Amino acid sequence: MATLQYPNFPKANVLVLGSNAVQALLPSTLISQADALLEAHRLEDVTDLAEQQRKRLQSMLNVDRHDLDELRYVNQRLGFQCFQETLFENAGNRLYDGELDPRVLVSYYPELRGELFAEDETVDVMAGVAEHMPLEDSVDDIIVANLVRNYSPHLAPNTREAPPTVELRNTLNMAARDMLESYLRKWRRKLAVETVTPQSQAVRMVVDTVLAKLHVNTGKLPELYNLIDQPNAIALSELETELVKSRHINALCKLYQQRNDDAKLLETWARLVGGEWVDPDVQDPLSRIFDLLSDRKDRSLIKQWMPWLVKRDSERALKLLMTTMSSKRKAEDDRLLLQEIQEANPEAGAQLLENLVIHRRSTDPVLHTQLAVTYVDQLLSCLADESTSKLWRAKASSYASGRSDTPFISYFSSTTPDSEPKRVRLKTVLFLQGSTLYDPETIRARLSPHAKLLKLELAILEGKLGNHRSALSLLVHDMNDSMSAEAYCTLGGEVVPAKTAQAIGERARLQPWAALVIPLAAPGKPIKPSAGPMKRTKTVDDEVKKDLVMILLEVYMSGGEATADRTAQLLNSQAMNLDVVDIISMIPPEWPLRILSTFVTRSLRRTLHAHHEGQIVKAISQGQNLAVAEQSWEIIREQGAIVEEPLEDEEEDAIGEKLGLDLGEPVQGEPASFNEKVALHAADFEPDDEGDGGVVDINVAPEGNGLLASSPDSDVEFVT
Repeated sequence: MATLQYPNFPKANVLVLGSNAVQALLPSTLISQADALLEAHRLEDVTDLAEQQRKRLQSMLNVDRHDLDELRYVNQRLGFQCFQETLFENAGNRLYDGELDPRVLVSYYPELRGELFAEDETVDVMAGVAEHMPLEDSVDDIIVANLVRNYSPHLAPNTREAPPTVELRNTLNMAARDMLESYLRKWRRKLAVETVTPQSQAVRMVVDTVLAKLHVNTGKLPELYNLIDQPNAIALSELETELVKSRHINALCKLYQQRNDDAKLLETWARLVGGEWVDPDVQDPLSRIFDLLSDRKDRSLIKQWMPWLVKRDSERALKLLMTTMSSKRKAEDDRLLLQEIQEANPEAGAQLLENLVIHRRSTDPVLHTQLAVTYVDQLLSCLADESTSKLWRAKASSYASGRSDTPFISYFSSTTPDSEPKRVRLKTVLFLQGSTLYDPETIRARLSPHAKLLKLELAILEGKLGNHRSALSLLVHDMNDSMSAEAYCTLGGEVVPAKTAQAIGERARLQPWAALVIPLAAPGKPIKPSAGPMKRTKTVDDEVKKDLVMILLEVYMSGGEATADRTAQLLNSQAMNLDVVDIISMIPPEWPLRILSTFVTRSLRRTLHAHHEGQIVKAISQGQNLAVAEQSWEIIREQGAIVEEPLEDEEEDAIGEKLGLDLGEPVQGEPASFNEKVALHAADFEPDDEGDGGVVDINVAPEGNGLLASSPDSDVEFVT
């Protein structure tokens, strides 16, 4: 609500009294004097008048508010008069002394005000000042009108096209801008020490924004950066277009950073990386993008920029993604992200897929199948190289021609020179063996055309599909890898043992892939669910082992006498899991007896040993039972027993009453209680004086059908 202000009327010092009226000699006011001088176009006199009034007010201790308003009025009137006559320097000084709102002056610069002012926005201006403000829309119109007034029609063809007036017009426009810049600088210093209010904040926004535009248009970069580095209220939406046009991208980035506008800041750096914008002041914008995303750790922002980043620097992009991924993410999110990155950069997509499955241990079957397909494609691309396929074929032939005590995968790993194809094959073998989530049928279909060179991989897949006979046939007949075949039976269908995988992983630096292969639990040791990846264990049912050994034995026997020695070795090593009767019936009749002699001898010896061991255990158990019975008999006897029998007739009731002297009070119609330990504790009772309080013996009848009670002084026995 505006405060009501009353006018300050002049005071008369001389009064003239007449017969019909009273007249006063009034002094002229500051406003009236200024208006009269301005009407006479005596600008210097108005300036002197304003200076005199300013000095007078400065010398006073208490200044009336109306006096200050009058001085402001005079300065504003004088300033606009100078502004109208293109005396811009004087106009700026007078208007600042008159405390004119900067928004009023900025309104005459349409190219600078932009959209800073709303249509319904108003500014308070003194009525007398508003009446004499320039009616032109812009300062350029004021300059043109002044040129026309002073030089038309003396210059041909006209004042707009004549070279002298064109040059003068440009000079005056520069002077007008210099005046505005100086004016806004003064106001900015003034606002910095004033209390912040909504109105002052609106003024400051206009001052800072227009001042920044002036610095941009005039190329004053030090002043621009000084303004940006200080606390400011620049309207970024008004300035960013100017900064882009002038290619001052670094200043724009600073403003985005001040306002924490990460989205626009990243977009600006991305355009610099792409070459759309150029600014040598911005060094290595790509690294700035990675640093910002790493500092913010905003997963949604990283996900948004990841497809773009992998095209520029896939290694750093994936590293950033892995360090910010949540452990509680959903499988659907991983699939969508992987699809976007694969579309942007297939190589980066393969790296991300590998990281999700191998390092992040994703349990999504879709991702496992995709990774298996990726490894197979890489493996087949390696086989397309003639030197690689020739080397692998030679390794397989060399291994199959001899008899080795190491599995083929260990032989291949130790004898093949280090190369990327070798690393690809080792990763493929370890993943196919260790993962249980991919679709082996799909992978086998892709590898089948290359079965001659990739027999080990096919054996692993056959084992995954449960085709044990096919897997063992590949290992025994095609690869001559008996070690892997026997390990296959022990591990329940796995070709590569965990120890072998771990050794390969350490040698080839493939520990994460080797950790996928789970070792077999030691007999008698429980499995710890919380163990780490390399400490996980699994168990194989004995029946499964026995069935696999029988299949392997059949595979060995199908090879004829060439595999007779392997058959004998298997029989001797797996004798515990084989039945001698079944084995004898399977051996071909033409095979020599020496193949079975060791196996049969050990089997019979083991059977006889088990029989004798059972007899010894039985005898020991019987002896222990007798010892326990002897030790517990005395204790059980001392504990005694309570036997309850119902009493039905009076005779039995009388007996119960007599026995009650020693055994307790009888209850009519209820069974009497007999304590069989009375005789054992007879010494604890003292006979009474009448001699009829002796102990009553309770004996078990020989026939076992009742209890006998007798008095020590009587031959009568009571039988119940």
